[in-house]
Amino acid sequence: MNRMSGPLPPQFWSSPLVASALAECDIPTILAEAMRAHGWTQGQLAEAVGYSQSWVSKVLRRRQPLTIDQVREISGRLGVPLHLLRFGHRGDDDPTKRRDFGKAVALAALTVAPIPKRAEADETTAPTLTAITGAQRRLEATTPARELARGAVAHVEMANRTLGRAARSTHATDICAAVSEAAGFAAWLHADMHDAGTARTYYRLAINTARRAEHNLLASYMIGSLASFEIEADDAALGLALLSEAARQLGDRPPATARAWLSSIEALGHATARNAPAALTALHEAEKAVTASERAAAPPWPWVFPFDHAKLAGYRALVMVRLERPEEAVSAFGESLASTQPAVKQRGVLMTEIATAKSMAGEINEAFHLASDALAVGVNYASDRVIHRVRRFRRSYAGPVTHAVRTFDDRLRATLL
Repeated sequence: MNRMSGPLPPQFWSSPLVASALAECDIPTILAEAMRAHGWTQGQLAEAVGYSQSWVSKVLRRRQPLTIDQVREISGRLGVPLHLLRFGHRGDDDPTKRRDFGKAVALAALTVAPIPKRAEADETTAPTLTAITGAQRRLEATTPARELARGAVAHVEMANRTLGRAARSTHATDICAAVSEAAGFAAWLHADMHDAGTARTYYRLAINTARRAEHNLLASYMIGSLASFEIEADDAALGLALLSEAARQLGDRPPATARAWLSSIEALGHATARNAPAALTALHEAEKAVTASERAAAPPWPWVFPFDHAKLAGYRALVMVRLERPEEAVSAFGESLASTQPAVKQRGVLMTEIATAKSMAGEINEAFHLASDALAVGVNYASDRVIHRVRRFRRSYAGPVTHAVRTFDDRLRATLL
């Protein structure tokens, strides 16, 4: 293994780039510089810090958040002087060392060349833009979309302006990919707000910039996301046409994760169109792809998490609801939820689906209790998407008006008023 003997020299920690990273607790930069100084591969860096290569790769690309304990652990294994970071050992936070280091950083900054009026794009631009989108995405699970939408739109506009200035640079393709991610997230937020027109606008931007980035996987992911949106909007024919385009974008040998995801959405599209044989065939293809994906080390970006049997069970449940097979739907929901806990807004959507299956099975009171819970999620998190699904569930019900139904109707009217 090509490793330097002993710790890194003191001048390494006082170099302007590393000193700045220490002051900002910028662990990805510190890891990258330590890897370069040691002459390590990414796998050797992973071995040194005691984590997997895929995990280290995500940290370096700023797609893996770190806990304070992980920062301390990594720093200890690499010999990072903890007193130079924003925090030190528990109970060993020396303010004198902090002040001295702060002076050193301030003096070192005087030797740096003057900042131009408008800084050029460099290798950090795309990761920085992506990190902002990632932070916004982490907030989305528990934050109303309307509270995030303005900032997300502003970020897309800023990222697009950055791309315009960097259009001729060597970093343009990476920035295109960052714009695509930001636009895809803005589309998702507007879908949750049930603003279909704006959602489609941002999905188109996400697809176009992914293509400009010449990133076929990202383009396919964004086209598939738009297809899923159109299927949920009850335009199955358009959604299926988009899925065909997404598959073409992947080429002849697509990753198993991508095939599993697209086949699952295809099954949902066929089920929405009431084409049961095609839906079941697509589910079978998804099952084979999931089995193949289990042999892969990690899902390819932009898929952050593996598409496993639990996720496939969730899609199977949605398909069975649309094919009016309530018993199979409830069974599949049980299999999916036993392995995964969806985010709260997605839980609201799923509750309306389970409510539909229960209603088909004649369990009216249970169905409307679930719908009431979903309505509460929609109201508490200002999710127009959830509320719309609840209202659609109510419109589809034409059975007897029980006490549970009347109670639900009262809550729904109160919500709308």
